[in-house]
Amino acid sequence: MARHAAILGTGSYVPERVVSNAELEQLLGEPVDEWLRANVGIHQRHVMADDQVTSDLCVAAARRALERAGTAASELDLVIVASDTPDYLSPGTASVVQHKLGASKAGTFDVNCACASWVTALDVGAKAIVADPDYRRVLVIGAYAMTRFLDWKDKRTATLFADGAGAVVLGASARPGVLAAKLSAVGEYHDALGIYTGGSAHPASAAQVAAHGKPHVEFVRKFPSTFNTERWPELVRATLGKAGLGLSDVSLFVFTQLNLRTIEAVMDTMGQPRSKAHWIMDKWGYTGSACIPMALDDAVAHGKVAAGDLVMLCASGGGISMAAAAVRWI
Repeated sequence: MARHAAILGTGSYVPERVVSNAELEQLLGEPVDEWLRANVGIHQRHVMADDQVTSDLCVAAARRALERAGTAASELDLVIVASDTPDYLSPGTASVVQHKLGASKAGTFDVNCACASWVTALDVGAKAIVADPDYRRVLVIGAYAMTRFLDWKDKRTATLFADGAGAVVLGASARPGVLAAKLSAVGEYHDALGIYTGGSAHPASAAQVAAHGKPHVEFVRKFPSTFNTERWPELVRATLGKAGLGLSDVSLFVFTQLNLRTIEAVMDTMGQPRSKAHWIMDKWGYTGSACIPMALDDAVAHGKVAAGDLVMLCASGGGISMAAAAVRWI
């Protein structure tokens, strides 16, 4: 019998604290609300509590996904955490999550390709199930704690980034679930957007911190403003082609949730109704490596996904890394 991987359950977690555009205007000392609503689609964002860490966000989302999948943590064979804001540089956050969940028999590892991390991890987890019968239940979590790395006086970043987590439980299935995936990157922009202090290139030494401040996310140089609108349709079509499918077969599109105007433009370019896309940045801000599983879970909660539907996931992030996956809902 053929062996496939399918999504058995979804879950997400949004921190309680809300930072509105109006609050940001007071913090920044200039108007941003009207521009953000009109050009980005963000009305507010959620920020983690002072006593929370990335693994806490992961665990909260994971528990909801496990419950909906009817899976106990003790049944997990593998835990993958997709994040570029881990608890520590080392060890991996997935090991922390394994311990907090009590998933004692699961292997662990982290995936970091910025905001494309979760779709990449989904691909890796699905292929592990297909390739090795030892993997029957795989937890794939996307988590983002980027507000810990914000300069709240920098309007280019403080207006966008937020915190949260999303998760799915993958399981071995006789019916195809994860149908195809494709990864890509344009590495020449690796130095355009990121957290550039704290690694081996620029260790967080006293001199570095004195010169550049604590590790923080920053836009260093420009990359093409049309990058996603040009690249996403191409990546989506290539991924669907691997599965022998086309755009008209897709019931729901979930893109990286950075900019609603970009999503609308991509849907128009592909000749697809905007109603087939789902977005969450208006209420939750930009949650990076967590945004696609969070948006997927929100779509499920709102009854926008049914058995047999084809869901197209497409992500891009710093690097610039890109990943897409076509998933049949079972």
